[in-house]
Amino acid sequence: MDTFIFSILSVVAVTNIILGGIIFSRGLKVFSNILFGLIALTAAIWSIAIVGFYSEQFGGAINWVLFTHTAAILISSFFLAFSVNFPQKLPNRNYIISISAIVTFLLVFFIFFSDYIVGNTENNTYFIGIAYSVYAFFISIFFISGFLFLWEQLKLSNDSNQKKQIKYIFVGTLISSVLAIIPDLILPYFNIFQFTWLGPIFTLIMVVSLFLAMLKYRLFNIKVVLTEVISVLIVMALLVELLLAQTPTEILLKSVVLAIVTVFSFLLIKSVIKEVAQRENIEKLAIELQKANDRLKDLDKQKSEFVSFATHQLRAPLTAMKGYASLILEGDLGNISEEIRNAISRIFNSSETLTHIVDDYLNISRIELGTMKYTFENLDLRELVDDVIAELKPNIEKSETKLSFIVDRQKKFLVRADKDKFKQIIANIIDNSVKYTKAGIVTVKLDKIDNIKILLSIKDNGIGIAPEIMPRLFAKFSRADNANKKNIHGTGLGLFVAKEIVNAHRGRIWAESEGEGKGSIFFVELEGGE
Repeated sequence: MDTFIFSILSVVAVTNIILGGIIFSRGLKVFSNILFGLIALTAAIWSIAIVGFYSEQFGGAINWVLFTHTAAILISSFFLAFSVNFPQKLPNRNYIISISAIVTFLLVFFIFFSDYIVGNTENNTYFIGIAYSVYAFFISIFFISGFLFLWEQLKLSNDSNQKKQIKYIFVGTLISSVLAIIPDLILPYFNIFQFTWLGPIFTLIMVVSLFLAMLKYRLFNIKVVLTEVISVLIVMALLVELLLAQTPTEILLKSVVLAIVTVFSFLLIKSVIKEVAQRENIEKLAIELQKANDRLKDLDKQKSEFVSFATHQLRAPLTAMKGYASLILEGDLGNISEEIRNAISRIFNSSETLTHIVDDYLNISRIELGTMKYTFENLDLRELVDDVIAELKPNIEKSETKLSFIVDRQKKFLVRADKDKFKQIIANIIDNSVKYTKAGIVTVKLDKIDNIKILLSIKDNGIGIAPEIMPRLFAKFSRADNANKKNIHGTGLGLFVAKEIVNAHRGRIWAESEGEGKGSIFFVELEGGE
């Protein structure tokens, strides 16, 4: 026999045995593992039988031919059973496996105990019998049926990974079966026997495709497999070396080396399996965490949508309450007593406070949902600040705080901004400075920096900001303890909304303070417009 063919068939046989052993080691409780192991083992026997057929020292001819033809029908039968059970068991298909098992048994019986399929001749060869066509027919039927069941598995599966596995098996087995059937079933029918050694080699494509598919395309598993394969090959090489040893000393040394390498190989494989298990566990936890995170995002979105809906519905009745309270206070609905006026005034103030709270929550929900809309226009920031101060003047006059606005009125402070939203920011900051300054001065200042940027600052000598509060001052629902004592109506949302709006204008907002009781300064910086 040609040394090259012998070497190839030997490698194929050893590879099939290793791959089959690896899947067997994964557990025999899974029927598909058993079927794969049988396919790999049968393919290895086929390779060995071909070697025996071509090698005179192993007896040659008919005895090995019986094994080669038995291997072919067994592989096709095992593949049919495998396609019914991988990746999941198809319902109501047990009768198919039973029928194929009976047919396989009968064909194997006729191979070994009759000349109907193959028979012996002289010159170390064989002939095909009258039932050879039946034999070839059932091999083809088993493979075709297996492909049909794989197609059914593909249609039933909803898992993308499983679909890839099935496709991988389908393509690999199709290529393997077609290439193997030609030299081992079709050509012998025409008395062409010299290419039968190609069949076992082509089965390796099938075995490898099944093997990789059963690993579920997992790189971690492949790492284990490579470790196992290399370890087994090293141990086998050392075993061959031991068998070829001649002197007692050589046998002893090689035995010790073999034992040490075997132990270390076992420990290495065990450690790699443990590492892979840990990584797979981490990957599983990461997937679960991602799902939980997606769920939390969905819940947060639903929360924001609910808040947006609820606050939007509250605005109409609040506006009505404020409107009618204002009409009563202004005397449009007739004269009222001082006692009633005080009560209506409280209703008006409370509804106004609640309106601000609703507006804050509505803005928060819009920001979180990404539905906050801006209408940018060119405007003079000095005029906008004048308007805000004019609107806040009644509240300022009621307090003990004085307000001054320092600005060069010969200059224009043009910016591109949303007038209503920026007006809301300025009003919020100035109003806070007045509220938190019991008796003092609030200074509003407008400057140009390098004739490019415009800086608005609101300085007060009120309650100040503690250093530990400063990092979270603009966070949602964040309020200082001294602010809570001073103004119990605040929500802790105003500065957060202000920051989000300023960010949308590509500007900056920040605060500075030397500490509690030492006042604070709020800054808003914007790019100047034309």
